[in-house]
Amino acid sequence: MSEKKVPAKKKSTVDAKGPEKLSKKASKKASQEGEGKKPVRRSAALYKDKTLVIVESPAKAKTINKYLGSDYHIEASMGHVIDLPKSRLAVDTANDFTPEYITVRGRAPILNRLKKAAEGARQVLLAADPDREGEAISYHLARAIAPKNPNIKRIEFNEITKNAVLEAVQHPREIDQNLVNAQQARRILDRLVGYNVSPILWKKIKRGLSAGRVQSVALRLICEREAEIDAFVPEEYWTLDAKFKKDKASFVAPLALVDGKKPELKNEAQMNAILAELEKTKADCSVASVQVRERRRQPTGPYTTSRLQQDASNKLGFTSQKTMMVAQQLYEGIDVAGTPIGLITYMRTDSTRISPDALKNVREFISKEYGGDHLSKEPRQYASSKSAQDAHEAIRPSDPARTPDSLSAYLNRDQMRLYRLIWQKFVSSQMADEVADQIRVDIQSGRFIFRAGGKIVKFKGFTTVFDSDEKDEKKLPELAEGDVVKLTDLKPEQHFTQPPPRFTDASMVKVLEESGVGRPSTYAPTIQTLLKRYYVTRLQRAFKPTDLGRLVNDMLVKNFPDMVDLSFTARMEDNLDRVARSDLNWVEMLRTFYDPFHHTVQHAMEHIGEMKNALDEATDYVCEKCGRPMVKRIGRNGYFLACTGFPECRNARSIPLGRCPVCEEGDVVQRSAKRGRPFYGCSRYPDCNFSTWDKPHAEKNCPDCGKMLLEKSSREKGRYLGCSSCSFEESADRTA
Repeated sequence: MSEKKVPAKKKSTVDAKGPEKLSKKASKKASQEGEGKKPVRRSAALYKDKTLVIVESPAKAKTINKYLGSDYHIEASMGHVIDLPKSRLAVDTANDFTPEYITVRGRAPILNRLKKAAEGARQVLLAADPDREGEAISYHLARAIAPKNPNIKRIEFNEITKNAVLEAVQHPREIDQNLVNAQQARRILDRLVGYNVSPILWKKIKRGLSAGRVQSVALRLICEREAEIDAFVPEEYWTLDAKFKKDKASFVAPLALVDGKKPELKNEAQMNAILAELEKTKADCSVASVQVRERRRQPTGPYTTSRLQQDASNKLGFTSQKTMMVAQQLYEGIDVAGTPIGLITYMRTDSTRISPDALKNVREFISKEYGGDHLSKEPRQYASSKSAQDAHEAIRPSDPARTPDSLSAYLNRDQMRLYRLIWQKFVSSQMADEVADQIRVDIQSGRFIFRAGGKIVKFKGFTTVFDSDEKDEKKLPELAEGDVVKLTDLKPEQHFTQPPPRFTDASMVKVLEESGVGRPSTYAPTIQTLLKRYYVTRLQRAFKPTDLGRLVNDMLVKNFPDMVDLSFTARMEDNLDRVARSDLNWVEMLRTFYDPFHHTVQHAMEHIGEMKNALDEATDYVCEKCGRPMVKRIGRNGYFLACTGFPECRNARSIPLGRCPVCEEGDVVQRSAKRGRPFYGCSRYPDCNFSTWDKPHAEKNCPDCGKMLLEKSSREKGRYLGCSSCSFEESADRTA
């Protein structure tokens, strides 16, 4: 490794007026020296005989500062201060992949401050996050600070609580070079892929595109799923529900068997034949069998990063990025009654392991709050995935006694919802089984069997706190074999098979984890990159590839098959884990990858054809500046109109999506909010203030008033079209 160092300029103590006249500062220094005292700089005095603790964020520093006394001084590095430059590859592939590290632009003042603080400190403790990235940050800081103070150690804690922090500072260690090598290998590997493939995309398609080891695999999965949806041919099928009544109680049972076999009703004619036959036998319906089986349901383990992202997506509607942002806030510390407290353990982990102390605490809490009968007989242990690094505990509350309700005054809505999810999952994981009677009742009418199911919970167990199976169980009346029941209604229903669903944050994270692609820290950034590059868009929380995404994917699959191969990428992740365990030399790993990869890059650069205008579409619009035709072109934020006279004429504008429903003079066009979220407004703004987050529907207008229809969604209605002016609404096709 090499780090660029610029020698600091020595400040002169001689005043600018001449060598004979000293400044006040120099005079004071001379006076001290004349009195036999050593000159003491203000910064050195501030940190003298104190232990300097360097963390990553100010929030973390604020929390830790409350736990350590006046003998400690806390500073924040704000993440990486030394890294590879963005402007070039900065990896010497001919010399053992030696990286050229520099001080990150704009971070020199931070690094200088840390050096100055270290110079006067008794000891330096590096307390970056407890993962490979944190180890690398600590390594680079140690190299930069060592000339000022070589007494440097590494500490780590899985939770930011007083006990954990005090325990960490009592047991400092050396920096783990194996973890540093693993992070460096990943960083260089991603740099080699990105900085070799991205220029090809820039040259052949358009500027601003990127490729990456994990993001390109994720893009391929999304594109292949979309191809399945496009090729899907729906098939018709029918189901039949029957409503029965015994005494005053009614219940519904679907048709389960015809002549002892599962029915296959593919059209209305087949259904009508069954309905006609049931009309003859419906007067003779009886209970053929009643089966009651006791079922014990166990809780699931505490959260890993991927499981938390999945549940936060499914239950709370959070994106992966939002989940990690809120979890970071809970981890680094929330001000509770004037004291910053880290409420959860480190949120990037693939392990379900729990520390002995945490296990003891939660079991005591359960016994006290819910009674001993709600506590599992033995401490529950949960198996982690085969690829888990198991470096950290599962995600859990730092103290189960801090219930969500007790923190309601200190957490905002998002923090409370995520904390409640984490708390419930952890506490329930050490509780007793749910015990219930599962009931299955068969009702016979001639050769037809209708089957109803029910459940009677005898002991709630862990579901007192958290129920992962949220299906509504139907209640059945008391029924016994031979009981006569009355068939009161038949409800046939037509269905069509549905294509496989598009990936959401939850299902994307799940498939990446199961495939061994990426690691907990990479899932959210991967998804965000795909959205940022406009390779995919969100459609009702699901990912749909854009034309640009498909074009890029097709090019990568054809020319870089290994790079977008699931198994190949998973093997690379395994190799990085082996580097972290010192089972594999990081240079040899990179050399094995790079030699064939470099040959592929050279071949692709020579043989890939020009595709820069492949996505342009001719339009009827004319450039108002030069009169030339305009084309529909794809950009960073979607499609726009561009003059065909480029670069002589650089005119471009948004694509009109329809007539403004308010002023009826301007066109509705797409715009971007400050954070990049698209919205739609009138082209005559500020003369017309019409705006909406809902996307205009391009194919038709409102049948009642003729105004623009908007694509809307809600939990109650799902996806639907709503008029921008009147109350008209209609359902929308989920696959549109």
